[in-house]
Amino acid sequence: MNTRAAAQRFADTWQHGWTHHDTDRIATLYHHDAVHTSMPFRPPHRGRGAITDYIRWSFSTETAPHVTFATPIVDGDQAVIEFRVHATDDGTPITLAGCVIARFDSDGLAVQTRDYWHTTQGHV
Repeated sequence: MNTRAAAQRFADTWQHGWTHHDTDRIATLYHHDAVHTSMPFRPPHRGRGAITDYIRWSFSTETAPHVTFATPIVDGDQAVIEFRVHATDDGTPITLAGCVIARFDSDGLAVQTRDYWHTTQGHV
């Protein structure tokens, strides 16, 4: 498995999937029993289905997202990828900035991911 290629595929697919709210496409990035933690103190989402449900819920009040993912920083079977989103959430312009830490299996699927992010009003 080439971690750099897996991480770039992860970033590219997330960027396109988030822009178009294509949760099914994003779900293909995750192993069936992957674990995702969104923010350090939230309970983890366990399994591709739970991760997909969380992503769908996250997109539910958001419109017109403009999404960018940076080039992944790779070490071993892990990568860190920064992202930034300008969107409208419940009618309010917002900017969301953060990063995802992803660990990949031998097939290049994410088996563990953690997000750290913050939002602010307006597009900054």
